[in-house]
Amino acid sequence: MSLNNRLKTTNKTESIEEREIKDDPYNKMKMKIQNNVIKNIDIDFTKMDMKNSGSDNRIKEVILESVEKEELNITRIQKDRLIKELMDEILGFGPITSLLNDPNINEVMVNGANQVYIEKSGKLVLTDAKFKNDDHVYHVIKKIVEPIGRRIDESSPMVDARLMDGSRVNAIIPPLAIDGPSLTIRKFSEDPFKVSDLVNFGTLSEKMAEFIEYCIEGRLNIVVSGGTGSGKTTTLNVLSAYIPNEDRIITIEDAAELKLSQTHVVRLETRPANIEGKGEVTIRDLVKNSLRMRPDRIVIGEVRGGEALDMLQAMNTGHDGSLTTGHANSPRDMLSRLETMVLMSGMNLPIKAIRNQISSAIDIIIQQTRMQDGSRKITNITEVHGMENDVIVLQDVFKFQRQNLSSTGKVVGNFVYTGIMPKSVEKLKEKGIKIPLSIFS
Repeated sequence: MSLNNRLKTTNKTESIEEREIKDDPYNKMKMKIQNNVIKNIDIDFTKMDMKNSGSDNRIKEVILESVEKEELNITRIQKDRLIKELMDEILGFGPITSLLNDPNINEVMVNGANQVYIEKSGKLVLTDAKFKNDDHVYHVIKKIVEPIGRRIDESSPMVDARLMDGSRVNAIIPPLAIDGPSLTIRKFSEDPFKVSDLVNFGTLSEKMAEFIEYCIEGRLNIVVSGGTGSGKTTTLNVLSAYIPNEDRIITIEDAAELKLSQTHVVRLETRPANIEGKGEVTIRDLVKNSLRMRPDRIVIGEVRGGEALDMLQAMNTGHDGSLTTGHANSPRDMLSRLETMVLMSGMNLPIKAIRNQISSAIDIIIQQTRMQDGSRKITNITEVHGMENDVIVLQDVFKFQRQNLSSTGKVVGNFVYTGIMPKSVEKLKEKGIKIPLSIFS
């Protein structure tokens, strides 16, 4: 059941749809009862056993009492459904259960017990959802991370994890989180997006998508670059669908999010240190190990440290056609970030040697940006042309040419071909792949 009625927009104007959702009497009544139950249940969440809490009956009693107090004019079947929904939400992931089940919500952000935000249509919106107290938030965090072998406590107060559907979870608790436990969940669609969806969303044009398809088919090495929340992982997942089904693919991630459709996929995930500080397995460890697994393609969810050197070396030693993402605000910034990450590996390499590694390993940089209206767009498809003196030469093939904002606040612009014939056309031709020149018209 959608709980969009919870939304309290900070904007002065609301759409008709938002007003209708907020005024839905069933949702308003359900939210009122839920908050009342959470407020009145007498449960110590620090001692509550998550596998068999023993508190289910007490919670059900409070729900029944609250429903009876409302004197609702509904049938017995409707009342049973309401009670079941409330039980699921309070015993599931608490007040955020329905938010996680709503396909229109992209992200859920819990800033302590009394403040829950969501991202919807690219906008941050405060909801009416509330937890009983900080212990209640902490209990939900543990409920998420413990089944997948992660832990969170005073000695390890930060954790990255994932839900069963692949949604990305980050949690941080006191003493690092001063105002109470904080929980951020980035949701991913159960049915992974296809490139046609991104075209329909206005993320890229059909010609850009076609060009990228030929690049992946021709085993070019691609980095998807962008800022936080720009949609890099979603785009990486979409692009991976172009990898031929017969290829052996190794995916490497901190928290497994990618959902590849191919049959021959081996998924690897990092592991944090145990309570004694031992047993940690990093992205770099997994990249090194993947080279012994006879991969045709290596897909790294995100490079952010010394593993960049191992990735570049893999790309330069026969493991072409690899894909990864990185945090940067432009293709040029992405190159600088890669240089920094290689230096983080501890290898004392001269900058020119690092740049030679980067320029010979990376073929294409896809820059993705979250625009001010909340939309995500691929703003550059950029080719790496090699070295000129000590500088890596870049050339845009396609870019998003922004024009203005519409009266409704939407970013208006066009995806355009820059007029420069890509160097990769010849590279792909040598591999027997002919790109139709109509793509560049």
